[in-house]
Amino acid sequence: MIPFLGTALGSAFVFFMKRDMPQLMQKVLLGFASGVMVAASVWSLIIPAIDMGSGTSAIILPSIGLLAGFAFLLLIDYITPHIHPSGESEGPRSRLSRTAKLALAVTIHNFPEGMAVGVAIAGALTADFNMAGALALAIGIAIQNIPEGAIISMPLRAAGNTRLKAFGIGALSGIVEPAGGALVLLLATSILGIMPFMLTFAAGAMLYVVVEELVPEYSAGEHSNVGTIGFALGFVLMMVLDVVLG
Repeated sequence: MIPFLGTALGSAFVFFMKRDMPQLMQKVLLGFASGVMVAASVWSLIIPAIDMGSGTSAIILPSIGLLAGFAFLLLIDYITPHIHPSGESEGPRSRLSRTAKLALAVTIHNFPEGMAVGVAIAGALTADFNMAGALALAIGIAIQNIPEGAIISMPLRAAGNTRLKAFGIGALSGIVEPAGGALVLLLATSILGIMPFMLTFAAGAMLYVVVEELVPEYSAGEHSNVGTIGFALGFVLMMVLDVVLG
């Protein structure tokens, strides 16, 4: 539930800000979210997955999982109609409203984050994985979800929706995170033997979101360096969280 609360908190910004989020702030928040997700993928998922193996198995299974995570999100993006905060549409043509497509985009990308936390908790319960590391991952994703929730709810408000509706859609887009985590936990005993694969699968899915969605958003147009600074701050914060709690 921790990542979901981050999304809800970010979505609540719509009650305190004007109809449009300043572009400069949006770039900083997108860059910050990118840095948190990359650091979380490396320290909380990929490195623990590699440490679980020995010899060639330490790298083969994690490598396959990483590529599978990318492929999974690529497939979901291809078959599901959605729209980015910038207004660019992707996926097959659909009669869905702009609001629905925007909500779908966030929901798609929140699911692997929930899976990542679920896999980390499953690893702590069934394998040699630190529960504090799972907590650090959950907190890091929640911090990342705060700007993401705001970036979703604010455009919805600007599109003419009420503040309450914009908040509700933004917050509900994060409900798939505890759902994804719960699904992984239910299958924990079944995935014990492929835990390195599952950890890096979640990492691959998260990194796909960063490369495909967040980086192009904050690097386009003016003030792209502001997004890069946000990335550095997010990366360092997540790195510190993982070291302190892990």
